[in-house]
Amino acid sequence: MVKLESIQKVYFIGVGGIGMSALARYFVSRGVRVSGYDRTETPLTKALVQEGIAVHYREDINVIPLDVDVVVYTPAVPAAHAELVYYREHGFEVVKRSDVLRWITESSFNVCVGGTHGKTTTSTMVAHILKDSGYGCNAFLGGISANYNTNFWPSERHVAVVEADEYDRSFLKLVPDIAIVTAMDPDHLDIYGTAEEVENAFIQFAGKVKPGGCLISRYGLKRGDELSADTHYTYGFNETEADVYAANVRVEKGAYRYDVIHKNWQLKDVLLHMGGLHNIENSVAAITVAKQAGIEDDKIKAAIANFKGVKRRFEYLLQADENGAGPVMIDDYAHHPEELKALISGVRSLFGDAKCTVVFQPHLFSRTNDLAEGFGESLDMADEVILLPIYPARELPMEGVTSALIAKHMRKAKVQLLSKEEMQAYVKAEQPQLLVMSGAGDIDALLEPVKELLSGGK
Repeated sequence: MVKLESIQKVYFIGVGGIGMSALARYFVSRGVRVSGYDRTETPLTKALVQEGIAVHYREDINVIPLDVDVVVYTPAVPAAHAELVYYREHGFEVVKRSDVLRWITESSFNVCVGGTHGKTTTSTMVAHILKDSGYGCNAFLGGISANYNTNFWPSERHVAVVEADEYDRSFLKLVPDIAIVTAMDPDHLDIYGTAEEVENAFIQFAGKVKPGGCLISRYGLKRGDELSADTHYTYGFNETEADVYAANVRVEKGAYRYDVIHKNWQLKDVLLHMGGLHNIENSVAAITVAKQAGIEDDKIKAAIANFKGVKRRFEYLLQADENGAGPVMIDDYAHHPEELKALISGVRSLFGDAKCTVVFQPHLFSRTNDLAEGFGESLDMADEVILLPIYPARELPMEGVTSALIAKHMRKAKVQLLSKEEMQAYVKAEQPQLLVMSGAGDIDALLEPVKELLSGGK
């Protein structure tokens, strides 16, 4: 096995992935020469190129470097990928992203944040508090922090905050000192097969916490009583039975003010400028980590108050003026029924009964097929829903599985199945005043054009 300290040149297959790019940036920060392949050019790959990483977009063994110490690939890359096959057949050290994360975290104090949803915002909050307070950490995130415009930052301190990805059971290679479990809902059933197997994996993840370590899990999780560690706190939103919870929540000019209550401490008047009640809950978990780390209360509150969120997580692209005039446009990565439920509930908590239009791009045929009823129920919380075609990602089409499968389960909201072009024409004509864009595919490419249609170029 290659030792981390000896790596001088590394090649990434799928370098533009959110988790892969964080690792690529880590190696660049250590002076390692980094290059990689991705299928398409994106704003993230362009940023990587500007940071000194050579990226190409053609699957071609004639252009790949042969003088590399290690090749890192993402499980999202097909096993028959020509470059991956070549490296494997010619004796190169070929490892998964999760293997590299294990190498990195073997000698550090690790805060690992897992969950079928909520993990990106929560891990970014934890990392931001540690950085903003001066405590310091190496951050490996599954989203772009709006405060720092990156998904990775280094630190001299041997502390790592890692988003623990359950896909392909990757998170089971990590060894947390502090672990957070935000949710254990059915997802990635193409990998796990059953909801029970998903839950089993999270129970295993909790069991990876080092002796003397701390587990922080959301109150009320199904099989939550099977999660255990030497120290275990549950957290929640207004759940007085939980060990730590948010209470006395007030809405102030589009922000939340609240108290965080623990039996041994209280943090009063926390201010969060990020929409969505679920993000208050996420902050309770992050604050609990900060208290475990011994960070002072005023530094924690200051960090939460200046937390700008994560790109594509309840991100405001347009906001009404001080008098409430003008359109509101919110973008979110939500691609699971529970995430959509939290997203739309958060919108309702801030905007009441204002007409809410949601544009949703389903992600994966398998997920749509498995969770169509749940998607329908969550989307029914909106007034109007536009369903775009399914984004396939790594999958081939499944017979009979289209966005219409979700529409079949909707009873309340007005629903339309439109192409991307038809959706944009509809927005231009109707000018919805509260528009939510959601999905994990390539819907982000539509954000600027739709924003232009709503704002008139302002």
